[in-house]
Amino acid sequence: MKAIVKGVIGVVVLIVALLILAPLLIPTETIVSQITSQVEKTTGRTLTISGDSELSVFPELNITLNQVEFANMPTGSQPNMLTMEQLAVHIPWLSLLSGEFKLERFVINNPQVLLEVDTKGQPNWQLFPTAPEADKPPGESEQQSGATQLPAGFDISLGEVAIYGGSVTYKDAQTNTEKKVNDLDLSVMLPSLYQPLTIHGAISYHAQRFELELAVDDPAKAIQSEDFKFSKKLRNELVNLDFNGEIVEQAKRFKGELMVSGDSVKALTTWQSISLDAKDNAFNQFKINGAMQFADSVFTLSRFSAELDALKIEGSASVHLKERMSVSADVDLGMLDLNPYLPEPVKVAEEVPTEQENTPAQPIVWDDTEIDLSALNQLDANLKVRSTGLKARKITLGENQLSVQLDQGKARISLDKFKAYEGSGRGAIAVNAATKPYVIETNFALKAINAEPLLTDAVDFDKVLGKGSINWNLTTLGVSQKQFVSQLGGKLAFEFKDGGVKGVNLAEMVRKGQEMLKGNFSGLSEGINADFDPEQKTDFSALTGSFSFNQGVGKNNDLLLASPLIRVTGSGTVDLPKTFVDYRLVTGIVDTIEGQSSHDTSTGFKVPARIKGPFHQVETSLDFSSAAKDKAKDTIKDKLKDKFKGLFGG
Repeated sequence: MKAIVKGVIGVVVLIVALLILAPLLIPTETIVSQITSQVEKTTGRTLTISGDSELSVFPELNITLNQVEFANMPTGSQPNMLTMEQLAVHIPWLSLLSGEFKLERFVINNPQVLLEVDTKGQPNWQLFPTAPEADKPPGESEQQSGATQLPAGFDISLGEVAIYGGSVTYKDAQTNTEKKVNDLDLSVMLPSLYQPLTIHGAISYHAQRFELELAVDDPAKAIQSEDFKFSKKLRNELVNLDFNGEIVEQAKRFKGELMVSGDSVKALTTWQSISLDAKDNAFNQFKINGAMQFADSVFTLSRFSAELDALKIEGSASVHLKERMSVSADVDLGMLDLNPYLPEPVKVAEEVPTEQENTPAQPIVWDDTEIDLSALNQLDANLKVRSTGLKARKITLGENQLSVQLDQGKARISLDKFKAYEGSGRGAIAVNAATKPYVIETNFALKAINAEPLLTDAVDFDKVLGKGSINWNLTTLGVSQKQFVSQLGGKLAFEFKDGGVKGVNLAEMVRKGQEMLKGNFSGLSEGINADFDPEQKTDFSALTGSFSFNQGVGKNNDLLLASPLIRVTGSGTVDLPKTFVDYRLVTGIVDTIEGQSSHDTSTGFKVPARIKGPFHQVETSLDFSSAAKDKAKDTIKDKLKDKFKGLFGG
């Protein structure tokens, strides 16, 4: 028994002596030399350890290397692919005594990692030789030639790798792009190259902290450019991202399920230094789900659903990220309410109080602030957009479909399907933002449209009733709302049936004028020079006409309003820049009623009337002087002409 005790004590003493003497018996330089030579032999690149190296043996074997550098590929932009201030390796003694060499823990301090692709597309992380062309198995595709091959029996078991500080930079010389993450706090678990690799921790990107989780099912397959699966999670106060998928075709394509969400688009764009001036209820919560893939610089969402605030969108899309970004999409917007995303409408200038009589009311003030359409030059697009309904300011549309084409700053929006205000239509808007001033062209044909709600919602003009067609081909140029209005040119035509014009009863005015010419002045104050009255209305069976615009001024000379009782023809101008109308109507009472469809313009008595004034304070008056001229010989006395000469400017 004493012999056994002595033997055990002797072994303990021997082990303690070895622990104390090991650092002296095992030269650190020898260990460093073995490590560097083995790395160079395996990867073909130089590993340099220029700082002090330390070796300790209690309570486990610890090797600490300072100032470590790992060489980059010859075509790299910098000499080293990896530098680190310190690398500490922890090796359990039990693994050495059992004959199974196992690394328990790596601690890396302040690493600087450079991942890059050179101008020929060669990545610097390809560390192992590629398979020779002659060694390819029979039938192997051309895409698989040149794949990285691990040496036979080669494996790495790192246990846990802890990374503190430092950065990872990605450069692509082909696309001239660079991305960088820093302030690393990561834990990497790699029990074997043939078992799952997991990474979790946190990184910083553009001054934002992201929690990160990453898993690779088979690292060896990833190194050898074989198909492998991976998952990724990012958590941040601005955006959350989840991806589960796989990388295939020699890492040339990855595909899987993607989900991106966040609480504020505005905060996200601010983080990316993009100005987004939006209302409080716009560009807030967002969420995107879809089946995606990325290959040959093309990002594709084959099916996706997206939510932005109260909007819900479904469809498919692809983004080409080559020399110039290009977007293609086919989406269904559901019920699209654009009001939260539109700027506030132009406000009417407040009227300035004045004691002067007959001072005209202030017109609408067109905004002269320069509109920036430079975003149209940033990408190309080919989009097809559908919605079950659309709201934009007061305008409300039914089912509609748009096609959008954007090429080198030139945009074309085609209204392929349009239902609204009980009618339908087609049209297109073309915007050339490639140069300044911008050029805008519109071409629309709307039929069976209910005029009053459409014009009320579109331009706050509620004075026309009835259904009919509106067609226009208008062009303008400029860089502001004011310039667009001032440079408007083209034609607009309309045709309405069985409606009315609100604000004045022309037939009644003509009758009163006729009575005056006969010497009856009882209706003078009520009917001859009346302001706009919303309770009055002139009915018609047909209302047709066209406007020709030049520099924002529309001229018309073919207006025709027909009804069983009266016929009205008209001509005049609508000055959009000055928001002023000056229009002359010739109104006559029909001698005989021929029915709703009659376009006979013959009348027994004609009186011109004038519509004149700013848009928001239009006055309607009878142009009595012209009527008197027509009937002067038979019905107008000199006294009557003198009496009203001053009043009507005759």
